Amino acid sequence: MILSIGLIIIAGFLAGEVLSRIKIPGLVGMIAIGMIIGPYYLNLIDSSVLDISSQLRQIALVIILTRSGLNLDLSSLKKVGRSAVLMCFIPATFEIVGVAFASFYLIGLSIFESILLGCVLSAVSPAVVSPRMIKLIEQGYGETKSIPKLVLAGSSVDDIYVIVLFYAFLGLVSNNSFDSSAILQIPTSIILGGVLGLGVGFLLSTVINRFHPSTTVNVILMLGLSFLLIGLESAVSNWVSFSSLVSIIVSAMVVLFKNKDEARKISAGYNKLWKVFEIILFVLVGATIDLSFALSNSGVAIVVLILGLLARTIGVYICLLGTKLNLKEKLFVAVAYLPKATVQASIGGIALSAGLSCGSIILTVAVLSIIITAPLGAFAIDNFSDKLLSREEGFKQENLIELSQS
Repeated sequence: MILSIGLIIIAGFLAGEVLSRIKIPGLVGMIAIGMIIGPYYLNLIDSSVLDISSQLRQIALVIILTRSGLNLDLSSLKKVGRSAVLMCFIPATFEIVGVAFASFYLIGLSIFESILLGCVLSAVSPAVVSPRMIKLIEQGYGETKSIPKLVLAGSSVDDIYVIVLFYAFLGLVSNNSFDSSAILQIPTSIILGGVLGLGVGFLLSTVINRFHPSTTVNVILMLGLSFLLIGLESAVSNWVSFSSLVSIIVSAMVVLFKNKDEARKISAGYNKLWKVFEIILFVLVGATIDLSFALSNSGVAIVVLILGLLARTIGVYICLLGTKLNLKEKLFVAVAYLPKATVQASIGGIALSAGLSCGSIILTVAVLSIIITAPLGAFAIDNFSDKLLSREEGFKQENLIELSQS
C-alpha cells in the first residue's frame, strides 16, 4: 500500500507539473496518469489502496470544504442577495430535469432511472471549483460583486442537495417504492448540520481566542473535529439525519467571522494539505475510469451530457436575473458551474454495484462527464477569469507577489 501511495503522489505530481508548464490544467495530467497506472491498464496500484479510495477522496473533500468555509464571508454576499441562495438549488434542479428528459427519450431509461442519472451528473466538482474560486478571492478578481464567493457558496450546498436526492431516488429504483421521507430529509439535514456547525465553530473560536494555540494546532483541531462530524453523522443516521458537510463549512465560516486573521492562517495551512490530497484525489479518479468502455458507449452519452449542461446554464442565468452582474460576469458564473469530478467519481458506480440495469450507462456518462468537463472547466476558469472578471479596485500588487511566494 505504501509503495502505491508513493507512486500515486510522485507520478501524479510529475504529470500535473508537465501539463501545467504547457498551460494545460495539472488535474488533466493527474487523471491521465491515474488511468495509466490504474487497474484497467498497467495495474500498478495495490488493490488495498483502491479499497480505501472512497475514504481518501472524503478526506480531500473535507479539506476542500473547510477551505471554502474559511474564505466565505457571508456579509459580502449581501451584494448578490437572493442569487446566493438560488444558486444552491436551481442550476442542479434544471440539470437533473434536462438529463432526465434526454435520457428518457434518447437512452430509453425509465423516468426514475433517468432522474437518478441526472442526480449523478448535476453536482459541481468542489475539487475543481473551490481552489480556483479561493485563488480568485486572494487575487481580487470579481470581489467587487462577490462573484467567487457566490460560486463558492452555491456549489458547496449544491453537492449536498444532489447527493441526498441521489440516495432518495436510488432507493426508489432499487425497491420500486418511493420514500417521501428521504426528500423531506433534505432541508432537515441541512438545517441540523448548520446548527451543529455553529456550535462547533463557536467552540473552536473560543479555544482560539482564549488559549491562542499555534496555527498548526488549530489546523489539527479543525481537521480532527471534521472527521468526528463525519463519523457522528454515520453513527446517528438511524435516529437523526444531519449533513456533516454543512457542519464543516459552517464551523469554518464561524471561525472566519470570529477571528479573520487566524482564519487566513488556518486556510494557508489547509492549502498545503490540499497540494498533496489534490494529487491523490485526481489520480484515484483516473484509476476508476475504463476509457475503452466509456468511449465505446460515448455517442448518446455525450449528447445527454451536453443537454444537461445547457439546462444547467439556463438555471444559472435565471438565478442571476436582476443582479448587477454584466454579461461577461454571468458567463463566468455559468462556466464555473460546469466542471464535474469528485461527486461523479464517488457515486457514479453505485448503481452498477447495486445490480441495477441502468448501472452501466450511468457509470459511462459519469466517467465521460469527468473526462470532458473537469479539464475544460478548469482550463476555462484558469485562462478566462481575468478576461471576464474585473479586479477589485485598490488591490495591491504586493499581495500578488506575496501569494506567488507562499
